[in-house]
This record gives sequence, C-alpha cells and structure tokens, in this order.
Amino acid sequence: MKTKICVLTGAGISAESGIKTFRDEGGLWEGHRVEDVATPEAWDANQDVVLNFYNERRRQLKNVLPNAGHEQLVRLESFADTVIITQNVDNLHERAGSSQVIHLHGELNKVRSTRNSSLIYDWPGDLNKNDLCELGAQLRPHIVWFGEAVPMLEKAILEIVEADFILIIGTSMQVYPAASLTSYAPDEAKILYVDPRPQINYELKRQIERVKIFEGPGSVKVKEAVDYIQTASK
Repeated sequence: MKTKICVLTGAGISAESGIKTFRDEGGLWEGHRVEDVATPEAWDANQDVVLNFYNERRRQLKNVLPNAGHEQLVRLESFADTVIITQNVDNLHERAGSSQVIHLHGELNKVRSTRNSSLIYDWPGDLNKNDLCELGAQLRPHIVWFGEAVPMLEKAILEIVEADFILIIGTSMQVYPAASLTSYAPDEAKILYVDPRPQINYELKRQIERVKIFEGPGSVKVKEAVDYIQTASK
C-alpha cells in the first residue's frame, strides 16, 4: 500500500508566485479590509466592490505561475498517495500538476448561485451584476467568506485520519477550522512544517514530539521535506 500524505497549504506557498496575503499589509488584502470584500455582509452592502475585488484577483491569477514549492508537491505523487488540502483559492496546485486538491475556502475561477449553493460554474473571466444562474439568481464568487461554513472540511478530515505524513506549508496555523486539522491525524503520523516563520498552535503543541520543522522559504524547504518523506517511505 502506498504511503498516504496530506499536504496542508496556505497563502505562503503562493506568495512566492506573487500572490499577496492579508498579512502582507497589516491585515489588508490589496488595500482592502477583509470586512469589505470577504464577508456575507460586504456582499449584501456593496456587490460592486466585492465583484470588482475578485475580478481583479482573477485577472492577476492569469499572470502568475506555480513556483518550485508547487512543483515539488507534484513529485510526491510519484511515490505516495498525495492529497493537497489548501486554504488558497488560486489554481496553482492544479496548474503545477497536482491531481488531488481539496479547496477549503473555495476557488477563484468558479462562481455559484446565490439561490442554490450546489450550482457551481467554472468562470475564468469577470463576474458582473446580472450574471445569473439557470434559476435566474445572481451569481457570486465561489469563495468561503469569513463567517460562512466550510463545506469541504469533512472531506479533508476523512483524508487526514488516514495519513502517514502531514506536510504543512506556508500557513500560520491560526485560521480555524483549517488550523485544527492536524488534531485528526493518526497518533503515528509524522508532521512536517515548512514556513519562514513557523507558528506552533495549540494542536501542534500537543503533538510537538512528532513535529519536524523546516524553517525557510517554501521554494527551498519544500524540496527538503519531500526528500525526507521519500527516504522515510522506503
């Protein structure tokens, strides 16, 4: 049976491709407060601002490329059953070649119906007012905003409970419920944490005896972590 690896990725892995994070500018995302562009209340108050924000992000995504960290994760699939569980809404994992990706917080290149959330559409271009679903309702970004449920969380947990290795890359491990996922890992699972500034949250502190830290940029340290897993899997 192949080794099972769950990779948890956050904004840090995409930052090296040029995609900024909220934490880059004191809690602002490209000059916007999270409350103004990433909450249901923001959508209700000003759809134009929210639509324009995600249209700009979608355009930016077309101009960036996967980096060495993304590419190293594709290498994992050559010797292990690899599932990527990402907090990112970009498609850089898929573009690099990873075949199993769970998006906890939605996907930038998709939209969904405001009447029926199961009606989800691929949408690589701009989304505008009066772009409607088949039911005649306004479409919205397929993003899990702050204050909303995380529908893919249960699927992620089902993967975590079978993992031999948990590889964490580029996340502060402070945003819940994603930050709690390591608590579902089997007792024998090894946890590897790649980040320039690793932060040990409550769950990791309880598991610290099996946490191995690779401190530094993902473009360099992900390769070291993948090498470690490959050797340990033999």
